[in-house]
Amino acid sequence: MENRSNGGFQPSEKIVYLDNAATTPCAPEALAVVVEALSGACGNPSSHYSIGYEAKEILDRARAQVAAAIHASPAEIFFTGCGSEADNWAVKGSALTKARQNKRHLITSAFEHHAVLHSMRALERMGFEVTYLPVSPEGYVRPEDLEAAIRPDTALVSIMMANNEIGTIQPIKELAEIAHKHGVWFHTDAVQAVGAIPVDVQELGVDLLSMSAHKFNGPKGVGALYCRKGVWPQNLIDGGGQESRHRAGTENVAGIAGMGAALELAVSHLEERMAHETQLRDYVIDRVLSSIPEARLNGGRAPRLPGNVNLSFPGLEGETILLDLDMHGICASTGSACNSDSLDPSHVLQSIGVPEEIGHGSMRFTFGPQNTMEEAKYLCDVLEEVIPRRRAMSCMWLQGQNTARQFSRKGEK
Repeated sequence: MENRSNGGFQPSEKIVYLDNAATTPCAPEALAVVVEALSGACGNPSSHYSIGYEAKEILDRARAQVAAAIHASPAEIFFTGCGSEADNWAVKGSALTKARQNKRHLITSAFEHHAVLHSMRALERMGFEVTYLPVSPEGYVRPEDLEAAIRPDTALVSIMMANNEIGTIQPIKELAEIAHKHGVWFHTDAVQAVGAIPVDVQELGVDLLSMSAHKFNGPKGVGALYCRKGVWPQNLIDGGGQESRHRAGTENVAGIAGMGAALELAVSHLEERMAHETQLRDYVIDRVLSSIPEARLNGGRAPRLPGNVNLSFPGLEGETILLDLDMHGICASTGSACNSDSLDPSHVLQSIGVPEEIGHGSMRFTFGPQNTMEEAKYLCDVLEEVIPRRRAMSCMWLQGQNTARQFSRKGEK
């Protein structure tokens, strides 16, 4: 893996993929199901003849697989084009449904994915009122803050199950109980959680839950929304009678088949996968914090997604580190891939109090089941060479070391 010449690292011929929070490689088992569906079941699943019935059977099987993975009923699973569509449907559809009961107040957190935040902004332009709950410095929504924010006209609470940038896992069960105590629907964006940690909708008590296939080694372009029986957000897409007349459009049969297969595979090896990714995560966190001065972990250590490492390297720009890592064959990110074209500091890091000049030097490394300890060690080797070298050339580092030291690796100011 390591390739040294003249005392420095040279570009690696092997790609080390450490951006699994952005997307994951499609599992061979899921890919095989996709190819089989594309090659065989060419009928429309709404058509009443044999090859249409064959396509419908593929949909039914995948729906049952997805439902079983989160302990739901197949009738509560509705396929979408992606996780963002599922979030939009849950948030906007619930708001429009509840508006008929004169409930026009919504609650979310300050560090949600933009699919939720931008849906909330759109609803504000339509006259809805939104409360954005603060987040603790460790990256958690406090139940007492939700309790204080709920009003008689609250229609929906939407809190993500696990943050996509810093990996902190939220107390969803407790938050949902608070919402239900006041008769309020509860939605969770579980795109980063499903397939990565145990998700049981019965245990969590949520009304709506979003997921996306490409986050758990399924194909891109397909997601799903769980709607608890009796909870019906207004349709987002109108047209035909697909998905029990709740989401129009001819179904992506092959993609849905791949989603079902991938999720079934993910949950069948979940404990093993979690243990493996946790080992890699903790190795990188412990080694970087001990070997690179003023490096800081963003978000609490626990509860945290098994594969998530989010670190700040004060004095540097994340984009610079990203380019250096790419030269060494390492794929990572400076935050959410959905906002990668923006140079603005991460709203997630801002929400937990990370100063802007430090937030700009943050990197996210996310492990998957295919990653190895050799790759984790290689990442640390490269960081231990790149960060000091870049800092030696950085005016930001020379001028800002006091700020970095005040904002220590433990997050204490």
